[in-house]
Amino acid sequence: MTVTRHASRESGQASPLYVFVVASLLFLALAFFAVGQAGATRNGAQSAADAAALAAAREQRDSFALTIDELGDLLNGDLIPTLDGCGASHYYAGQNGAEVDDCASLNDGRWGSTVWVTSLKPVGDTVLPGTEGQHAKATATAIVIPRCSFEPADDDSAASPGSLDCEGDVVDLDLTDLPDMSDLFEVRLAED
Repeated sequence: MTVTRHASRESGQASPLYVFVVASLLFLALAFFAVGQAGATRNGAQSAADAAALAAAREQRDSFALTIDELGDLLNGDLIPTLDGCGASHYYAGQNGAEVDDCASLNDGRWGSTVWVTSLKPVGDTVLPGTEGQHAKATATAIVIPRCSFEPADDDSAASPGSLDCEGDVVDLDLTDLPDMSDLFEVRLAED
């Protein structure tokens, strides 16, 4: 018995299809990498904005000169200091790879700061055109909120002007030794 082999005329026909599929998958992978790179740059800018806003609000809080006459109004939200805390924001933005575009004290009835930043590094070269010079921008707001409430003394002749209720812990005020601002107020990022 003799077997004859016929040469296939279809050899090599699938190669262009495989090359196209592999090239397409490679392009998609690079495009996803570009999107991820842009997301990482944006997240870095947001971290810088958060740190800068927290630093600005903390500087506002720590530089406020507390007096016993203002304590009740300050803790009850009737007094909103308008101190500038933006000096610290530049340092923290820089430490996180960004520069401050603007920094402002809040004027909406809250005590704190809003900071706008731009990343120092661009997104970089990718398969997507136009991304090489793009910098991420971000904004963050930090607020100063009281940890305690003030209860004035019933009698003006009392040795203490009143007491502080700090999360259930009641402390009589001593005029010669007022608490630190960091004990009375906390700084946190605002949700807006």
